Amino acid sequence: MNDFESVVKSRRSASKFTQGIDISQKELEQIFALVKFAPSAYNLQHANYVVVTDPLVKQKVYDASYKQYKILSSSAVIVVLGDLEAYKDSARINEGLFHLGFFSKQELDAEVQQVTNFYEERGEPFKRDEAIRNASLSAMLLTAKDQGWDTCPMIGFEADKLIEALQIDERYVPAMLITIGKEDTSSQRPRGYRKPIGEFVKYI
Repeated sequence: MNDFESVVKSRRSASKFTQGIDISQKELEQIFALVKFAPSAYNLQHANYVVVTDPLVKQKVYDASYKQYKILSSSAVIVVLGDLEAYKDSARINEGLFHLGFFSKQELDAEVQQVTNFYEERGEPFKRDEAIRNASLSAMLLTAKDQGWDTCPMIGFEADKLIEALQIDERYVPAMLITIGKEDTSSQRPRGYRKPIGEFVKYI
């Protein structure tokens, strides 16, 4: 296994993939087995994923993504979705803590009510922001790089077309796409300029 610093520094957004390389469901599940530990507000785990490997479905994603070639050359396209109704799972998610004795029934009910009120009082725009924000926390996929795969997070897609093509339920909002595969480095550019710490960190 690579050390963390090496994984972070070697991860690049791959703009081109080597065609014809398959990624197995087992390999994907090894990645998601670690991705699930990403943080989320109230541990609601807003992120959901649709993994597209079928060439016919991938073509639909390609059409909904301004025909970006990396879609077609990738081993898979991961559609990252945010759950607009994640807060409704609070009781189920916290039930284990109740059975382990960390929550009394009264404390569990109070937690669920607090989470419900927090989301419902702030309305639909907040639910959407939270769905995208929390789904995005899990989407860097450093674990993919650690396991030898290259990725590229993508915001260039038409959400309505993507929702229609994949028949995504209305409770989910597309946050981003992630193409995954083996990078074709034949035309890779040098890493772009990264700001020095003094430009983006302020201590007060």
